[in-house]
Amino acid sequence: MDFHQLQQNFERIFQRKEEPRMFFAPGRINLIGEHTDYNGGHVFPASISFGTYALVLPREDRNLRFYSMNFPEVGVRSVSLDELDYKDSDQWTNYPKGMIKLWKENGSPTPFGADILYYGNIPNGAGLSSSASIELVTGVMLEGLYDTAMDRIQMIKLAQRVENEYIGVNSGIMDQFAIGMGKKDHAILLDCQSLTYEYAPIELDQHTIVIMNTNKRRELAGSKYNERRSECERALSDLQKKLSIQSLGDLTEEQFEAHKHFIQNDIDRKRAKHAIYENQRTIKALAELNAGNLEEFGALINASHRSLQQDYEVTGIELDTLVEAAWDQDGVLGARMTGAGFGGCAIAIVEKQLVSTFEKNVNETYQSKIGYVPTFYKASIHDGATELLNEGSL
Repeated sequence: MDFHQLQQNFERIFQRKEEPRMFFAPGRINLIGEHTDYNGGHVFPASISFGTYALVLPREDRNLRFYSMNFPEVGVRSVSLDELDYKDSDQWTNYPKGMIKLWKENGSPTPFGADILYYGNIPNGAGLSSSASIELVTGVMLEGLYDTAMDRIQMIKLAQRVENEYIGVNSGIMDQFAIGMGKKDHAILLDCQSLTYEYAPIELDQHTIVIMNTNKRRELAGSKYNERRSECERALSDLQKKLSIQSLGDLTEEQFEAHKHFIQNDIDRKRAKHAIYENQRTIKALAELNAGNLEEFGALINASHRSLQQDYEVTGIELDTLVEAAWDQDGVLGARMTGAGFGGCAIAIVEKQLVSTFEKNVNETYQSKIGYVPTFYKASIHDGATELLNEGSL
């Protein structure tokens, strides 16, 4: 798909010959730091080359017309700028509607309507945050359409509110932050509570990031997520009887080892160990990348998966099979599950010249053990949400 094809679709669907402006917001992966955000720790996301495109032209009235090339069966959805309440029947358009509604409520201008075409190439169900990508591409599109600027952190918080208050999903801020603040060839060490952050260079000259989708539906992720949060909260409560801490993320590995006997329950102790050690791995990851030590970064990624498997117990046979098959291949710096777990995706950092062999071998191992094939995507680390000013291949 290139700009001209999208432009032709825009012209056909909206019957308009003018050239639309085009905006892009990436998806994201989390390189390390899993299930740390709600435990007062750090995450380590990066925005990727897959994402969501929005083409837009202003209208002379106050109507908004939405069309997604990913949901052609829905057709064109029309709403008024003055009637942006959530409606189940509006399906996917609730994400941009929510962003526009909160943009208005924030006091930003909406003097006229628009025709907007969306196209996303984020793989469905891969857990790469397509909803946050739609929210942020809408945000930067509104800036361009109405010739106004919004502080980027404010826009990120607005997008999170769309998820939490408008859509009704109790998610954290990592997805929107990574997509809004992404930087080419860099990951972001982010404290989700304070929103303090630092960029870390990832120079993958000889390597590429391979996203491996288990193609398993994540039926357990929601209930187990709540269960893990409760276990960590109990562990924290036990520790707070002896220590003056606000979260598990306040502890180093040494402090945990010295005080872990205060945690009454063995399972809670394992969960807390993961949260604390994983948070420290994110901090070490920043140091290793700043020093250019990709091999050490890969070792931290491997340790992350083992902790998620053994201490946090959120991997499952599909993710373990993928990751362990990846570890067995030549040219792999590291591999781990990414996301909530119980399905979804894993990532591997693989030598570019060995990627095709890697995919063939991992595919064979996975199919023979699980019974169906995984899907592979090669991703590069991309800039965050922005207007695209040059035409060409997307």
